[in-house]
Amino acid sequence: MFNRVILIGNLTRDPEVRYTPGGTPVATISIAVNSKYKQGDDTKEEVLFISAVVFGKQAESCGKYLSKGNPVLIEGRLRERKWESDGVQKSRFEVVANNVRFLPKREQRQARAGSEGAGIADALPPDETTDLEPF
Repeated sequence: MFNRVILIGNLTRDPEVRYTPGGTPVATISIAVNSKYKQGDDTKEEVLFISAVVFGKQAESCGKYLSKGNPVLIEGRLRERKWESDGVQKSRFEVVANNVRFLPKREQRQARAGSEGAGIADALPPDETTDLEPF
């Protein structure tokens, strides 16, 4: 089986860092991932809100250096959490992050692109647009 996820998005809130009883840092982050697609002649945009969990030193770094609105790239695996609330079974998917990369903000990318020519602006992926219908 293969379970790998790579996402680029912006933080929707500041990271929350906690510690396990054993002292391991755990950060919870939430990102918004935008997708564009065509439906007929119209271009539509879809936003997904995804939670991720980061462990160890990376968790502490996320808590120290990231804040709401920062762009990040998250690599990891999907995990389903299940619980019961008021007799109702609930579940939620989240990403368990192996790697979190801090990306430059849009203003920083534009400034670098202007001063370095092609530079980092060409290294970042373009906005995705597909011709697929949403399902």
